[in-house]
Amino acid sequence: MKETSMKKNFLFISCEEAFHICDKSQYGESTLWEKIKLNLRYIWCRFTKAYVKKNNQLTNTMKTSNVQCLHKTEREELTKNFNKELKN
Repeated sequence: MKETSMKKNFLFISCEEAFHICDKSQYGESTLWEKIKLNLRYIWCRFTKAYVKKNNQLTNTMKTSNVQCLHKTEREELTKNFNKELKN
């Protein structure tokens, strides 16, 4: 009985595991075997399809955005001024 469930889990993964593999794939950290298991899950699971779609949209948005972050000194100055204004 354990052997049957082990074989089932060998090919079929949970949604949570599929989400994790999807995240790893986004950063190029997933193995070929993980990608195969993700694609098997993707074929029949609507939740996995939705997650992969949203993850791809997020990745594309981040790649095409022109986000500019504050430097450490600018952030410290902003925090200092903010705290000064809170005291007044």
